[in-house]
Amino acid sequence: MHKGIATVCLSGTLEDKLNAAAAAGFGGVEIFENDLIASAWSPEQVREHCDRLGLSIDLYQPFRDFDSADPDTVRRNLRRAERKFDVMRRLGTDTMLVCSSVSADAVDDDELLAEQLRALAERAGEHGMHIAYEALAWGRVVDTWERSWEVVRRADHPALGLCLDSFHVLSRAQSGGTSIDGIAQIPADKLFFLQLADAPHLNMDVLQWSRHHRLFPGQGSFELAAFTSAVLATGYDGPLSLEVFNDVYRQAEPGRAAVDAMRSLVALEESLGREPAPASPPELTGYAFTELAVSSAADHQVARALAAMGFAHVGQHRSKPVQLWQQGNARVLLNSGTDQATAVSALAVDTVDPAASAARAEAFLAPKVPRTRGAAEADLSVVAAPDGTSVFFCRTAAAEDGWMSDFILTGANSHALAGLSHIDHVALAQPFDYFDEATLFYRAVLGLAPWHDAEFAAPFGLVRNRALTDARGLVRIALHGTVLRRGDWAPGVPDPQHIAFASDDIFASARAMRARGAPLLSIPDNYYDDLEARLELAPDLLAALRECQVLYDRDDDGEFFHFHTEVLGDRVFFEVVQRVGDYSGYGVANAPIRMAAHRAARQA
Repeated sequence: MHKGIATVCLSGTLEDKLNAAAAAGFGGVEIFENDLIASAWSPEQVREHCDRLGLSIDLYQPFRDFDSADPDTVRRNLRRAERKFDVMRRLGTDTMLVCSSVSADAVDDDELLAEQLRALAERAGEHGMHIAYEALAWGRVVDTWERSWEVVRRADHPALGLCLDSFHVLSRAQSGGTSIDGIAQIPADKLFFLQLADAPHLNMDVLQWSRHHRLFPGQGSFELAAFTSAVLATGYDGPLSLEVFNDVYRQAEPGRAAVDAMRSLVALEESLGREPAPASPPELTGYAFTELAVSSAADHQVARALAAMGFAHVGQHRSKPVQLWQQGNARVLLNSGTDQATAVSALAVDTVDPAASAARAEAFLAPKVPRTRGAAEADLSVVAAPDGTSVFFCRTAAAEDGWMSDFILTGANSHALAGLSHIDHVALAQPFDYFDEATLFYRAVLGLAPWHDAEFAAPFGLVRNRALTDARGLVRIALHGTVLRRGDWAPGVPDPQHIAFASDDIFASARAMRARGAPLLSIPDNYYDDLEARLELAPDLLAALRECQVLYDRDDDGEFFHFHTEVLGDRVFFEVVQRVGDYSGYGVANAPIRMAAHRAARQA
């Protein structure tokens, strides 16, 4: 379908926004009136530039507070509309969005309102224009799509139709103020325009919710697929157009935001079963490896920590300064060939079809990462996540073309010396501005589903947390980030990252690692005293937790045990976890304890 975006979604001048929309592959734009008014270009110049970019101007918006109980106000508004029709003619667009009134003198009589809109539509028709009438969720009188449709139906003018905006409909539906039932019965020729936006579930004033917290489809919690399906069931064949007000997007680099927006529409179309759609995400079978970029000052520290945790240095890359460390099926690469601080630089997922995974990533606009490779080395596909982390698509079990053939084996034994079996999850700190973008990226490209949204008060501010996982829990990614950080006062590790390894016996792993000299994190006694008070744990279990410095969580589905190393280098540490029963969380309640303990360890 024709994909459009409102200029209000993007940052910059009108020219910046148009260029970004075209570069991301959009076919059309909604021109927000304020963007045109502030532009140095005439409407003719805007039209010519859009023609050069291959962009249609699908809508001019918004025309506010048209209806009124005061006849003089209506007369003045019709005059104002005439001037806007002239602007639209010069722009080369034929549809104007008219919002339901929020004015104190808004008409509270459907017949009178229909009469006024019919007069406006008559003027529009004389100019070859159309009016798309939209119910604002905070409209003074008309605040539901049902009421706006009733008015449009009564007006009964060919130049007057309906604009449906998913935010205005679904925000009211969430509170029981309306329903999408009945949308499919609207005649297709009376549905002039469709605007799409997602949003998180928030308990707040709907106007503030709309103005600051809309998201691109797939980044929030609205049932957009059901809503859009209902609209398409009418026979609507106009644009799928995004209208998203968001403080982050309105300050972000417009090209990046436009790509994120396009990715969201591709994902929405896939959920609708539209053709053509990207191939379904191939099945993931776990992590092939995770890669750490290690600075020269930290490479020996990280290597010593891995060795003490029972990992073996099993391979050396044939052409790059990259070491392969392994225990069981948990593999970590140490890459000392970069000049960046120690950080998680790459994730590699095992997929049953790497080529199909790479093709899907391309369909969802994931940027390819250029790689150099030596003769006879594996040709791996790799793309960049929003925070710059490289994502590889691998097949470890491949005999000839697998990635492990790039390493010269050392002969070291990779048996689970400390009881670790595989990588349970990888936790990545996200800049606040990239958090929702990252969610959509991993959801669309890898087919992961978001779970366990949480916010918690940490020693240095509020932390946002969201996990994404595949259906079998073999690939888990935990995203987290501070909601706000200002000034120089910050923890010693402002944006920590970690790799979590799975154990079948957390206490045996902890004891084995401590005996080998692993730099394990100490937890204060206060924590265990509180556990005893809250949970009435068996004395021997509580004693083992305290002895091994293991943290504990449980829910209705099972239990979770975990311990951590101290921070290695600038921001990275390791975690060991054991899941009992069907526990699928991440022990988020213990995160503030771990963060305070890391701070104490670095100050010691």
